[in-house]
Amino acid sequence: MEIQPTPTVEIHDPLLVQKGVKLYVKREDLNHTVVSGNKWRKLKYNLQEAKRLGHDTLLSFGGAFSNHIYALAGVGQEFGFKTIGVIRGEEHLPLNSTLSFAQQCGMRIHYLDRTVYRQKAQPEILDFLKDLFGDYYLIPEGGTNQLAVRGCAEIIDEIEIDYDILCCPVGTGGTITGLISGLAGNCHALGFSALKGDFLNAEVRELLKTGENNFSNWTINTDYHFGGYAKIKLELVDFILAFEKTHSLPIEPIYTAKMFYGIFDLIKKDYFQKGTTIVAIHTGGLQGNNGFEFRKSL
Repeated sequence: MEIQPTPTVEIHDPLLVQKGVKLYVKREDLNHTVVSGNKWRKLKYNLQEAKRLGHDTLLSFGGAFSNHIYALAGVGQEFGFKTIGVIRGEEHLPLNSTLSFAQQCGMRIHYLDRTVYRQKAQPEILDFLKDLFGDYYLIPEGGTNQLAVRGCAEIIDEIEIDYDILCCPVGTGGTITGLISGLAGNCHALGFSALKGDFLNAEVRELLKTGENNFSNWTINTDYHFGGYAKIKLELVDFILAFEKTHSLPIEPIYTAKMFYGIFDLIKKDYFQKGTTIVAIHTGGLQGNNGFEFRKSL
């Protein structure tokens, strides 16, 4: 279950020259052909733990377009685990591309209405699922737990250039928590929330509590969510198309596009001092592009 190291490549843009800022991208989208990006990092040690405990079934939660559910199904098929995806909301047929892929990989799909889904961490819901499916190894929604944090922290060791700011999209907080815990010196982790609201700060603080350090080397920016999770606006679509054409770097609207939009907007606004070097983590999830209409016309 080793993860192949991925390259860190420089982005060239007149704005970066004008503002005296350097921008690199850690291409985590290239670390696996199916389970790419931070999802593979999050699952690595969870798979090892499931195997150590003698489990042959993995169960987790997610929405109908969840990158995590997609990744869990793929990795389950690759490493011989049965998988169960508990999906928020009602069944809609035909299945979208994410759930269709999951089903093709052998994942059993079970739906919970949104009211019950909000209580998914309660013991009675987990017991109900065990009565329904038998014993399983539980992976939280989005894959975020301390084993996921450990996996994401390993990204740091692969970055061989000197940098000041390390950026990543934030959904459940696991990736940025790993980066925070692995940073050295005066480097700062800057997250870009893909969700509306500022609750992610509390989530990350809770994940960091298990360590002995009192981390202050991080910030989560909540200005670039474009309306909330999986929501986009024409302004973001225009940015995606221009960015991909200019830099030949594929991104997706749910996470990475919002981060890159935020980075470039903050550079325009002189948020970063001249001489700053930024590394942005490309967290993969490119399969999410299949759910957006503007992609179908390209």
